Amino acid sequence: MTHLPPAGPPAGSLPGAPSVAGQVSVGRLMTAPPVTVAPDVTLAGATRLMAESAVGSLLVVEDGTLRGIVTDRDLALRGLGEGLPLDSRIDAVMSPRVVTLDAGDEIHEAYRTFRRTGVRRLPVLADGHPVGVLTLDDLLLDVFRRLADLLGPVAWSVLREPPGPQ
Repeated sequence: MTHLPPAGPPAGSLPGAPSVAGQVSVGRLMTAPPVTVAPDVTLAGATRLMAESAVGSLLVVEDGTLRGIVTDRDLALRGLGEGLPLDSRIDAVMSPRVVTLDAGDEIHEAYRTFRRTGVRRLPVLADGHPVGVLTLDDLLLDVFRRLADLLGPVAWSVLREPPGPQ
């Protein structure tokens, strides 16, 4: 597991709270709680859980510690693609080296980490334990919300003006 050094607020700040500089923290945008499985769950069980939870990844957790991550792609390529039986353990296809974020990290750190690693999902930790997952979709929704906030007043002013040439 790889955790990049935090570039966000000081240790001890509340996860999800805006940082000193007013930046949004990772904890505020992440999906929580994460959907987790034990390392001995079968491929079939993990696939069912993904479908029931409508997620594309599961955090593999043992005794509260993150051991890996498994994605729908891992199941398809490393599991079924390699001909593993459906009763194989999930830890046979998980990625054990996981890049993580801290819930208190500022969101710009998440952008930088996504760019540098090329992954689509990052587990989020608080005090070393998984508390959520931040996805590229979460960041995209944040961008859309910020654009809507920015463009909202402009859109209303346009709607108030009479149509046609003045």
